Amino acid sequence: MAMARAKGSDPSDRGMGDGGVGDAGVGYEEARAALADVVAALESGDATLEEALALWERGEDYARICEAWLAGAQERLSAEERITQEERITQRESSPDPE
Repeated sequence: MAMARAKGSDPSDRGMGDGGVGDAGVGYEEARAALADVVAALESGDATLEEALALWERGEDYARICEAWLAGAQERLSAEERITQEERITQRESSPDPE
């Protein structure tokens, strides 16, 4: 049995003018919150099979957005770590030997 939901309270309504999840401009926190809403809607058991499948697909899209944000963050951290290591090596090489 499908429940009527207020506009904006349905995770399938978030940022989906065309019915799909567009990742342009969707931040990690927004995607994670929308994914949590999708999971809650699916766990409630109130959706019809068709609604549940649509929610599942949107959840997959939100999960991909989250994964992309996390992968980008990991890449930035790895790059910072390499730069920091290179700076330490440069400092050691340029500092006089304490003999």
